[in-house]
Amino acid sequence: MLKQYLQFKLSQKLSPQQIQLMKLIQLPTQAFEQRLKQEIEENPALEVGKEEVDSDFDDDFDNSNDDYEDNDTIDAGDINVDEYLSDDEVPDYRTQANNYSADDEEKTMPYAAGTSFTQHLINQLNTYRLNDEERDVAEFLVGSVDESGYIRRELSDIMDDLAFTQNVFTTEENIKKVLKIVHQLDPAGVGARNLQECLSIQLHRKEQNANVVLASNIIDHAFEQFTKKHYKKLLQKFDITEEQLKDAIHEIERLNPKPGGSYAGNNRIIEHVVPDFAIKIVDGELELTLNGRNAPELHVSREYNNMLKGYKESKEKSKSQKDAVMFIKQKLDAAKWFIEAIKQRQQTLFVTMSAIMHYQKEYFLTGDERKLKPMILKDIADEIDMDVSTVSRVANSKYVDTPYGTKLIKEFFSESMTNDQGEEVSTREIKKILETVIEEEDKRKPLTDEALSKILKEKGYPIARRTVAKYREQLDISVARLRKKI
Repeated sequence: MLKQYLQFKLSQKLSPQQIQLMKLIQLPTQAFEQRLKQEIEENPALEVGKEEVDSDFDDDFDNSNDDYEDNDTIDAGDINVDEYLSDDEVPDYRTQANNYSADDEEKTMPYAAGTSFTQHLINQLNTYRLNDEERDVAEFLVGSVDESGYIRRELSDIMDDLAFTQNVFTTEENIKKVLKIVHQLDPAGVGARNLQECLSIQLHRKEQNANVVLASNIIDHAFEQFTKKHYKKLLQKFDITEEQLKDAIHEIERLNPKPGGSYAGNNRIIEHVVPDFAIKIVDGELELTLNGRNAPELHVSREYNNMLKGYKESKEKSKSQKDAVMFIKQKLDAAKWFIEAIKQRQQTLFVTMSAIMHYQKEYFLTGDERKLKPMILKDIADEIDMDVSTVSRVANSKYVDTPYGTKLIKEFFSESMTNDQGEEVSTREIKKILETVIEEEDKRKPLTDEALSKILKEKGYPIARRTVAKYREQLDISVARLRKKI
């Protein structure tokens, strides 16, 4: 049985332009440049660079924001070309100017040239006399070396892979024999299967003296006691003095735990951080600028506009002409939307970062992290009257160049806690104080988390031992026992 009824509901939908704007806002500078390049390639009606001002063109061009229409719902005959082309007003984006020129910033980035890490090792293998099987195994082992310089696979797995992929049938003993040759390659320690073997290889290749011999014995025969810093056990085991142990540990500390990372021609991806903003101190006041790469000069193609004029002047309009005018109009609309979205992106980025800069003014003037105020996304969202999600998009992926280094914007956000005077302080401030206390501690008797908690309470920050441990881990600081030195 059919029934009729009324249903009321509220819904919110985002227009294609709003979705496009949100996607553009969250892009960092380099990704934005790629997105801009892609849009220019896909939309021939969008052109980059300054446009020569032509009064006739200004009179002919229209910047009205027509509603989005699909090919399926539009008839080319319904388009009023006269209304689309004629407008006495100059488009808004034609009256905008930015203070950036092509010479303001160097856009090219140098990249190091050279052979890859793997090729560097293979070139060294060519200096050894190896039979065909040994060379195949050696090259396979070199190919298994990761970016840190280690071979982290079991020899049995390597033996199986050699048989299945290279048609090389060998034994684990032969692989071990060839592995010793790989261990002779530079940088020292490459091809090790774990940290202990890596350090041992480096020590055995050093010029032998009393300190190096002792360090080798410690790594080879008491590695666990060394990593856990059980110094008393090491003193008893090797019957040595504290000074001798200290010298041996000094030799170990000079070794490279990641030999692969020391090779300049490593084929790892190098990430270049391009700041989206720059903050400078001018005459005691903060000055914020937006990276020129975020403010490109774009305009709508005059050629496409002339095509529409030609359609208007045409007396007989064929089906192909109607299809062409539909294509042209959609491309012109897309170009105008994209230009407007970029304009809104620039404004959103600048307004958001300006609010953050003024909120954390004391920090940006001094560089002292203890001056950072508690700040959450909602604080800035309320300040600039925008949604929290918009502020999050700006903060999560953007960098700012400050007098104290390039910082990720989200690092300025932190929760708050109340000190013994009832004032709200940033957790970043507490972490900085905790870090300072640990740096100044007596390394022969490092402070435990309980002792650190008491010191912070004396300084006016009543936090529990568990909270100290959490902050210490976030700062990537080891427990007291592992911070101990002799």
